[in-house]
Amino acid sequence: MSPAPATPPADTDADADAETGADTGAGLPELAPRERETLRHIAAGRTYLQTARHMGLSRHTVDAYLRRIRAKLGIHSTAELTRTAIALGL
Repeated sequence: MSPAPATPPADTDADADAETGADTGAGLPELAPRERETLRHIAAGRTYLQTARHMGLSRHTVDAYLRRIRAKLGIHSTAELTRTAIALGL
């Protein structure tokens, strides 16, 4: 009896997402690391100014990040931002 050929484990979408950091599991576009960090702060209840100070940015930059996040994800309210942050595990 000859040994069965070794077959590598099949790649799963979760493995690919873990390697690339993509948010494809939920069908959402990928957010930049600073956008994800900003979203995490806002979802935690921080104000734009508190978020900006914690991240070492201006309030206007935080606003720009949040506008980009809203445009990418089609979100219109802070409540939706918070729900999305929870869904993404932020």
